[in-house]
Amino acid sequence: MKSLLTLALFLLAVPSVAAADSGRETLIQTAFVVRDRGAALSQLASVEAAAASALAKTPGDSEALLSRAMATSYRAKLTHSRTEALSAKAQFEALVAKNPRDPEALAALGAWHLSAVKALGAMVARGGLGARKAVGLEVIDRALAAGGDRALFPGIAGMLRLAIDPGDARGMALIGQAVHASAATTIDRLMQRRAAQLELVLKGGDAKLIQALANRLLPLGQFG
Repeated sequence: MKSLLTLALFLLAVPSVAAADSGRETLIQTAFVVRDRGAALSQLASVEAAAASALAKTPGDSEALLSRAMATSYRAKLTHSRTEALSAKAQFEALVAKNPRDPEALAALGAWHLSAVKALGAMVARGGLGARKAVGLEVIDRALAAGGDRALFPGIAGMLRLAIDPGDARGMALIGQAVHASAATTIDRLMQRRAAQLELVLKGGDAKLIQALANRLLPLGQFG
């Protein structure tokens, strides 16, 4: 799978790819910048509409499928919809089944499980959504193995681990890895900067502050 943001000159040369990239940019804005819930939901609807249009032209387009799944997952978090959350899970699982070594699909599925556990607690997340911490960790470790040296994967994995357990030694190590990883794309640079913020707090050893900041730095963390 292509990176979340491809080179601008290439996008200018290929309008269909440019449109897909615009959708991914919108997802990044929704996840990390927008602070109004209504505006965020409107942006997610636009991403889904663009993905539906792309899929109508090219059924099975992995980029469009991932964008749609991410939009569904974000909307589930914003609206606390169990139905949307389960739909996102099914979409992520289908993407992983289609390409078991796609690091972005793996990271998305792993993050779905860990985010649910983080938000609801292990018992409620498992009983209500079928989310499991062990599954999330296993899948996101596969994303780390498949993702090369990109900052995105250790960054998101480390933040999720520390948001659940601020004393997680593996999470701390992953944050350090993200700070020194490759950051060729916008999302990698964004996650690297956030990892650097968290690394500073890790040095202080304040568990409550570590956990609070890890939560704040994750996608949609600005909504609490």
